Amino acid sequence: MTQYDYDLVVLGAGSGGVRAARIAAGHGAKVAVAEEFRIGGTCVIRGCVPKKLYVMASRFHDDFADAAGFGWTVGEARFDWGELVAAKEAEITRLSGLYAQNLEKSGVEIVRRRGVVAGPNAVAFADGRRVSTRCILVATGGAPTQHPQIPGIDYAISSNEIFDLAEFPQRLLVVGGGYIGVEFASVFVRLGAKTHLSLRAELPLRGFDEDLRRLLRDGLVAAGVDIHAGALPTRIEKTASGLAVTLQDESRLEVDAVLVATGRAPLTRGLGLEAAGVALKENGAIVVDAYSRSSVPSIFAVGDVTDRLNLTPVAIREGHAFADTVFGGLDVAVDHALVPTAVFTTPEIGTVGLTEAEASAKAKRLLVFETSFRPMRATLSKRAEKVFMKILVDGDSDQVLGVHILGPEAGEMAQLLAISLRLRARKADFDQTMALHPSLAEELVTMRSPSRIVERA
Repeated sequence: MTQYDYDLVVLGAGSGGVRAARIAAGHGAKVAVAEEFRIGGTCVIRGCVPKKLYVMASRFHDDFADAAGFGWTVGEARFDWGELVAAKEAEITRLSGLYAQNLEKSGVEIVRRRGVVAGPNAVAFADGRRVSTRCILVATGGAPTQHPQIPGIDYAISSNEIFDLAEFPQRLLVVGGGYIGVEFASVFVRLGAKTHLSLRAELPLRGFDEDLRRLLRDGLVAAGVDIHAGALPTRIEKTASGLAVTLQDESRLEVDAVLVATGRAPLTRGLGLEAAGVALKENGAIVVDAYSRSSVPSIFAVGDVTDRLNLTPVAIREGHAFADTVFGGLDVAVDHALVPTAVFTTPEIGTVGLTEAEASAKAKRLLVFETSFRPMRATLSKRAEKVFMKILVDGDSDQVLGVHILGPEAGEMAQLLAISLRLRARKADFDQTMALHPSLAEELVTMRSPSRIVERA
């Protein structure tokens, strides 16, 4: 048998790579992980975790305002950007350290430098060392794309830099209507910034249910976000007081910072993949099969670098499945259907399953159950806030095809609903489930009559 220096070398110590390394080591493999930045990857260092912390910080804005309706007298509120940044940094440093400790406890060697593919069974590190390995796992994730390519784009920042700005941007333009764009717009308007959101389309969150898109737009506007639909920047200029941005509709904005959040791309450039014979998609994503194997049998890839479903829990599941299959003697393929999704704006979105457009194309007779109501908290705070819920049901089989929620704790509800949908729950199962009162979630089991029926010709 051919002898290698390692059984597995993982490129990238993000969520997927770390999980794969630990599970493979648990199966007895000799494993090394190469990471040139900080252990933990995008999610821990400059993604999910710091973003959620900033979302939590921003929601105190509404909490302070609502407290009076419940008998509380709250003094003058003051927000300190520097304190939030420092607290965030302390937390992600702690988490990064835990990730590293867990790798080391699992017997994984951490190589704190860049690694590139030097052949089907070889990896070269930035210090000049070259090692042989039975398998290579590419888990380098993605990086923000710098679009649009316009004059002055170098003055803009990406989601990598927004967390650690030296000064709080009192005037902020966010470009892009995807997850990242709407979440940061929602955060910064509540932290006190005059916030603009520039979109290519009329509504944010392309690919989501149309009702959620419309209601989120309304929620952002109600919070004070100025939305410039169909008007992307055409020029960014440096001025004495900040940045001047010209939009496609000829309007001009004066801001302190421009956050470009128009998407992310797989981080594969310069990894030596093409030379090793690995097939890539046009956007640089690694082409893999159901078991995360690339066109080269010894090279695998998981997470955002494959551009399958770019969510942290998906990368973790893919990494675990890869290790169990290759080193644990199991046969595990990840099912990418019915993955719950949350958008941590305020109002929050939680969704699982098909959108109404997708469900109406699948079901001959689609039953649409909807409700919109004022949450109990708003009855005393007097906040103009509504919760929206939609259940999509196949009229022939009674199977629930999708559930979409906008309102407080929508993400938490979507996580639990995903279990029901994976078990192929019927609307009758929802109806027969006792309500938990008083709660927001009880509305999911009390909707009895469809608001409309969509029939496919």
